[in-house]
Formats: sequence, C-alpha cells, structure tokens
Amino acid sequence: MKILMLGGTEFVGRAVTDAALGRGWEVTVFHRGRHAAPAGARTLTGDRTTGEKGLEALADGTWDLVVDTWSGAPSAVRDAARLLAGRAGHFSYVSSRSVYAYPTPAGLPEDGPLVAGASPDAGDDVPYALAKRGGELAALGAFGDRALLARAGLILGPGENIGRLPWWLSRTARGGPVVAPGPPDAGLQYIDARDLADWLLDAAARGLSGAYNTVSRPGHTTMGELLDACVGATGSRARLRWTDPEVLLAAGVEPWTDLPVWLPAGELYDTLHQGDVVKAHAAGLRCRPVGETVADTWAWLCERGGVAPQRPDRPAVGLDARTEAKLLAAPGSP
Repeated sequence: MKILMLGGTEFVGRAVTDAALGRGWEVTVFHRGRHAAPAGARTLTGDRTTGEKGLEALADGTWDLVVDTWSGAPSAVRDAARLLAGRAGHFSYVSSRSVYAYPTPAGLPEDGPLVAGASPDAGDDVPYALAKRGGELAALGAFGDRALLARAGLILGPGENIGRLPWWLSRTARGGPVVAPGPPDAGLQYIDARDLADWLLDAAARGLSGAYNTVSRPGHTTMGELLDACVGATGSRARLRWTDPEVLLAAGVEPWTDLPVWLPAGELYDTLHQGDVVKAHAAGLRCRPVGETVADTWAWLCERGGVAPQRPDRPAVGLDARTEAKLLAAPGSP
C-alpha cells in the first residue's frame, strides 16, 4: 500500500511510519522538517499551519491511505483532507476520547454524546476536546465513509514526548522511597503507540470507517503493576510508598500531572480508565503486556541518554522533589 503520513516523525506518527515501513509499504512523510524522517520514507516538507500555501508539496500524488495525528487547529485537518479527498482512498484520523461530553460515564460506547460547539473551521484558539472533534468533522466532511476515527486515550510507549511514563521510569531509576499513588490495584486503560499504529494500518487496509475507542480493555494493568514494572525495568532499589489518594489531594498533589497516569476514583477516572472498547477489540485491536511497554520505553530512554523529548505545546509533568520529600517525611507516612 501507498501511505501518506501527515507528520510521522514523532511518537504516534513515528510509530505508524515505522510500522508501515516494516510491512514493506511505500511511505511518504509530510512534515515541517524539525525532526528527521525514518530511513526508507520519502519526505515532503511543508507547514500546514500556514494554510493552503503550506500544503503545496502535496499538490500532486496519489495514496491508498492518509494518516493524520494533528491535535491543533481543526482547519489544518480540513485543508489537508479537502486537498487529498480525490487522490487518496482512505483517511485515518487519530482522535481522542476527549471528544465525548464530560463527564463521560464508565462504559460509554462510540455513540455516546459528544462535545458541542466543535467546528472544522476553527483555528488554534479552541480547547483540546473541541480541536479533536473539529478534526473528526473535517475528516468526515472530506472523506465521508472513507474516514476512520481512532479515539485513543492515554498513549504510552517508546517515543513518548509527553513525559508520563518517562517520568516514572526516571524517578524509579533514582531509587530510594517513591511516593506511589494508591490504591495499587486501581485498573488502568491505555494503549502502546505501536499497538495503535498496527491496528490503524490493519483497519485501513480492511477499509474500516467510523469511530472506534482505541485503548486497552479497562484493567489491562493496574497502577501497582505499572510501577512494579518500572522498578524492575530500571533495576533500581526504589521502594514504592503507597499513599492514600486523600493524603495526596490534601497535600495539593495534582492527579494526572504531578503523578502521571494516576487518577483517584471519580468522574475523571471513569472517563479515562473505564471506556467501552468492545468495538475496537472485535475489529482486531490487541494490546501488549505492560511489562513489554515499560521495558521497551526504558531501553529507548537509555539510548537517548535518559532525556525524553518534550512537546513544546504540553507542560512538563512530574511531582516536585520538595513536595515528595514532605509527603515521605509526614507523620504516619507509609
């Protein structure tokens, strides 16, 4: 197959590009030139944030499949999709489960209520959920029933440029007592970027269309299993100090950002870790064990000298060392 990857040099886009090249597909990568494209891919350079002029490199060519991971202005998805609609057979857009109206109840399937007010014509000044839904509308507007919407949730794995799993790996690698957010048996729902990439390519090759919640089944792993895997992969002597959510919240610790991946029980936990994924798994989605994701991410991080890339449009994550020290020194701390 001939695939056009819009992006393709970082994290999920890079995982899709690598997977397609691994299958022997003919891959064209369209990007801004800030990062090197994988060896074997044809490269086209342009900046889609500048409108039609930035898409001039895409004026010619035909492809079986286009994959777009854009999370900025929906108008950028709109412009690219319209330009390519007559020259590409299928369009896969990596969306997000954030497009569901909040709060999202546990077990909500793909036909649940969506955020209101999203537009494919919107610029950069819209919240993430509206941007992603606007991107979906742009893809559907140009490709109709040839558009696949992969509504991912938490994405982990080698290449992560958000910092969640890399932070936990770096923290456990330092050793010593580590504040671990309880309870350890809290189930997690996520997807390895490589599993998402493989499913996207399989689904596109089969001509699947419409929306799919593309994450693991709820409870694919637990917070305890994830952090135990981090300790094991790094070979450190870190000691996990499991701490009740009430203690963490009282100390001003922010779930998801200060302690990445973790959310206490409640509406946001149900939204992120309790989604219905029956449709995607029936369509072939498979998720590797957490130990493999953690070990491979640690190996990748070590290859980079222990420093993970950081997306400029996302804030750094991780618990401040002084806050952690106070929690560990508090009377009655585990």
